[in-house]
Amino acid sequence: MSIGVIGAGKWGSALAFALSEKNEVFITSRTPRDIKNFVSLEEILKLEYLVISVPAQEIAAWLEENFVYSGQKILVAAKGIEAKSGRFLNEIYSKYVPDENIAFLSGPSFATEVMQSLPTALVVNSYNEALSKEFAAFFPSFIKAYISTDVIGAEVTGAYKNVIAIAAGVCEGLKLGKNAAASLISRGLVEMHRFGIFYGAKEESFIGLSGAGDLFLTASSTMSRNFRVGLGLAEGKTQAEILRELGEVAEGIGTAYALKNIALQKGLYLPIAREVYELLEGKNPQKTLKDLLSS
Repeated sequence: MSIGVIGAGKWGSALAFALSEKNEVFITSRTPRDIKNFVSLEEILKLEYLVISVPAQEIAAWLEENFVYSGQKILVAAKGIEAKSGRFLNEIYSKYVPDENIAFLSGPSFATEVMQSLPTALVVNSYNEALSKEFAAFFPSFIKAYISTDVIGAEVTGAYKNVIAIAAGVCEGLKLGKNAAASLISRGLVEMHRFGIFYGAKEESFIGLSGAGDLFLTASSTMSRNFRVGLGLAEGKTQAEILRELGEVAEGIGTAYALKNIALQKGLYLPIAREVYELLEGKNPQKTLKDLLSS
């Protein structure tokens, strides 16, 4: 099968590598790259199957400026909630692609390990179960791809775990210990669950790969960009300084701003997300710790 990957960052490149075991894969990005099977966006959009890894905070503008729908089947590989509007990715894409032609990828997956062909398990989520099965069949022998119809659950868990990972990085940076880290991550799962149930997510998504699996991975390793954001905040660095050093997109930042606004609008109790937002705005990490312990 011919598959087009849009976005040649670490995750897009890792997916292109993985999918090429069974398929002919082409890749494109905003910036031309000297890599195998790199083609123009116009050529990519002619393919039936597309994997899009454009970051959550950029996708609305990218779709408006670049995307032309002609029946393509799409697998969304980004995770996040749009900061300025609070929209989930499925809401953003719905203007351009019908529900039956779009799926969302979730689950614990560091790009570096995928590039090494290390064992990985993912979930392909779509309202169209047949489409989920199609995309799941494209993955290589070292990736076990499950299917689910819980698009909202995948969206919530994929976005929220990045915010908890920032908090976990702060916990590590402040040297608060493993007891504190375990407490933070488990309470983060509870908070994620509370938020997801409000939006109609299914219970099983929170205890499976999309929820607990991805959260435990992202909130416990310096391989996680969001975890490293937290480490920087613990050192007293500004958001601008951290992003400059990181040199990559950390989806948890935009999502933290989105969650702060959603919590105010919907009256939701999201204490960890609130404190991550405050940290990103310059709050002292020690004050954050005190406020979390008393909330």
